[in-house]
Amino acid sequence: MELSAVPDLPEIRPGDDLAALIADRATLEPGDVLTVASTVVSKAEDRGVDLEAFPAGPRAREIASRLEELTGERKDPRFAQAVLEESTDLVMDEPFLLTETRFGHVCVNAGIDRSNVPDHDLLLLPKRPSESAERIHQGLAAHGIEDVPVIVTDTCGRPFRHGQRGVALGWAGMPASRDWRGERDRDGRELGVTVQSVVDELASAANLVTGEGADGTPAVVVSDWAFGDLEGSNELFRDLEGDFVRQALREWSYDPA
Repeated sequence: MELSAVPDLPEIRPGDDLAALIADRATLEPGDVLTVASTVVSKAEDRGVDLEAFPAGPRAREIASRLEELTGERKDPRFAQAVLEESTDLVMDEPFLLTETRFGHVCVNAGIDRSNVPDHDLLLLPKRPSESAERIHQGLAAHGIEDVPVIVTDTCGRPFRHGQRGVALGWAGMPASRDWRGERDRDGRELGVTVQSVVDELASAANLVTGEGADGTPAVVVSDWAFGDLEGSNELFRDLEGDFVRQALREWSYDPA
């Protein structure tokens, strides 16, 4: 497998055609996979906003006040309001806000970015990242680049581990996962639960190339890789009924002692 950055992409502005910008700069062959950072997808989709767009309601003010007391850091209640409005579920509200976005991703602060936003206070995640990936996928085809799946990526932390890693928010042109259930391991035992999240693994691999600093690049081409012959699945985000960790967090209460 080979990963290469798409070179010389400009600062992305609202309305920019990401597929056209990438097609002009990347060498893409059928079977390659294109990963695109959610940051530039959001910029192209005009998801930059200012805090003034989120006048804080009573719940946001209460959350901000409590977090400020717990952490000793100033918390803007307008930011708490933005998080609430971008979420369908507040999984934890202390000592930080862990939320479910409108498309099913569970992350801190609804994935709202406060860095790399030159013209606004905040950058919201794409509303529907898989639809964003499909638009780029179709846009590449319109430029004669067909059979190139697209993954919209982000970075987030992991329970029980330090550090960030790349994850998939949306995808098009390929399944999200390889389903190994029913296959046999090397000792002949049937696999009963193994589903490999391929889009997350490709997003994480691409993040080694994109980087996290000011010199990072938002788009990466994955070459010499194949999904294989296994059945695919598009299930990625667990629903509440099958997410026992989220169920436990709902019952958890913060105790600083």
